[in-house]
Amino acid sequence: MKVLDGKVVAAAWREQLLQKIEELKQENCVPGLAIVLAGDSKPSAMYAHFMEKVADSYGFKATIYHRGEDVTQQEMEQLIHELNQDNAVHGILLMMPLPRGLDTSRIISCMNPDKDVDGLTSINLGRLAAGEDGHFPCTPRAVMAILDYYHIPLDGKRAVVLGRSKVVGRPISLLLEGRNATVTVCHSHTKQMDELAHEADILVAAMGRPEKVTACMVKPGAVVIDVGINRINGKTVGDVDYAGVSEVAGALTPVPGGVGSVTTTMVVDAIVREAGKRIK
Repeated sequence: MKVLDGKVVAAAWREQLLQKIEELKQENCVPGLAIVLAGDSKPSAMYAHFMEKVADSYGFKATIYHRGEDVTQQEMEQLIHELNQDNAVHGILLMMPLPRGLDTSRIISCMNPDKDVDGLTSINLGRLAAGEDGHFPCTPRAVMAILDYYHIPLDGKRAVVLGRSKVVGRPISLLLEGRNATVTVCHSHTKQMDELAHEADILVAAMGRPEKVTACMVKPGAVVIDVGINRINGKTVGDVDYAGVSEVAGALTPVPGGVGSVTTTMVVDAIVREAGKRIK
């Protein structure tokens, strides 16, 4: 079985992105990321500070805009509008979840779609569905980056996506379909999910259910992409039973060290692409 190592993919992208950032700086353009953090979610705060360090390692600016748990709808919308108007900000990363009582959809809709680097806005989701250029969710883009790096053919292949969330499962299915895979999306109401999964040449697990995908669900030789990140007894595991599935699959992403390792790279890529558009 081949291990699809996300760290290797991220390293390859890093070299390209560092070169692009250097070229932008020669044009007096330094990419800028605004990270909007509201409330007291520890995972969100950890990721925000992690992205700050990632930006520093690439040599561009990331600023965290932190608002308390008592932030109002008006204050959040005003902050987004200010960031939309700030020419030094090329991308906005809105950390989820937002505090209770806020209308998340309205706040997302305030974002300039061209600065919406994680593809949350309806406009970017529409661009994805229409096959147009735009910013798309970074985790699905990481899945595609891994498939491309390892030269896994998609044209005419049977792909099954387990999970239909707006930020992971649904965008992944559209990206795969756009590359001429025949895609089936399974969810909590799907009957015979195990049988459908077993038909997949490419199986993407994005359910958020620890080690739900077992060996009996996997077609021998299939490519299995594990998007899940779950904590069990202090250990990080995916949606796939790695030990069991590795005996059957032809290729498999590990957790950690798989899709998650590439997701932050896709955030950087989105900011660099947007900054590049500004100087053309």
